[in-house]
Amino acid sequence: MPFIRALCVAGLLSGTAAPVFAATYGPELQGFQYPYPLEYFTFQSQGKSLQMGYMDIPAKGTANGRSVVLMHGKNFCGATWEGSIKALSDAGYRVIAPDQIGFCTSSKPDHYQYSFQQLAANTHQLLEKLGIQKATVIGHSTGGMLATRYALMYPSQTEQLGLVNPIGLEDWKALGVPYQSVDQWYQRELKMSADGVRKYERDTYYVGRWKPEYERWVDMLVGLNKGPGHTQVAWNSALIYDMIFTQPVYYEFKNLQVPTLLLIGTSDTTAIGKDVAPPEVKARIGNYQALGKQVAKLIPRATLVEFPGLGHAPQMEEPEQFHKALLQGLKTL
Repeated sequence: MPFIRALCVAGLLSGTAAPVFAATYGPELQGFQYPYPLEYFTFQSQGKSLQMGYMDIPAKGTANGRSVVLMHGKNFCGATWEGSIKALSDAGYRVIAPDQIGFCTSSKPDHYQYSFQQLAANTHQLLEKLGIQKATVIGHSTGGMLATRYALMYPSQTEQLGLVNPIGLEDWKALGVPYQSVDQWYQRELKMSADGVRKYERDTYYVGRWKPEYERWVDMLVGLNKGPGHTQVAWNSALIYDMIFTQPVYYEFKNLQVPTLLLIGTSDTTAIGKDVAPPEVKARIGNYQALGKQVAKLIPRATLVEFPGLGHAPQMEEPEQFHKALLQGLKTL
């Protein structure tokens, strides 16, 4: 949708706080352009017929016979892995980038018992259908929590684990962040706005910096939330936030059996519930400069790669630097 992009960029360059035009998308992100062809996996789960949107990108050039599964974050989608998909495919990997149930191009059921175990099992089913018996699993943000759970559940089918600024490197609830009910999360999600998302991501993800290309992902997230599936999208989002907050993987990092690559932008400050935490709690959570090093010591076969000064999404902030480190790390794990 080049005309939307042009208007967004024009607004940014002129110093306008918000884009001139805000798109809306269907409840499964209908209308948003993905970088590679979308396919759908239909399956039964919890008494419902559901579908997962996914991209399956073959290796370019000389295939190395290996597959990579990319797991997106809470405010991201399979599409946001666009640069990483190209880098991995160009390097000879087959790349699978699914959208998890409740997110993006996938089903948003009225009732679903969300757990990282369930989402991992759904993804495992998809890989079985695609004939992938072993894969490198890379998760970003919330996808890092899911990738960790996947590797714990399916160690013999996880060749390597990659965690890109994963959340869940600490247990926010145990550290004093107050619990919010699903209803509270739901009310918050109903109020989502482009200005609010942009400010949060700029301040938390990108260390106060903003690039015009990030606007596409604000458009994606807000356009999905403000579209015809508004309440359905917000309800699933609330259930997912509850899953993230109440189902830590932190205590099980020590049980990981697979070689693990930790890729950490050290200036990230992401922490679920930080905005409602008491000042003394807020001051000590979301410190990735320390968290990366701490968790690298907990994971038995971990390699830590830090990106000083980068934030929550180093693969989007400095893609060339990030992908060089990623490809090198996967070779040497």
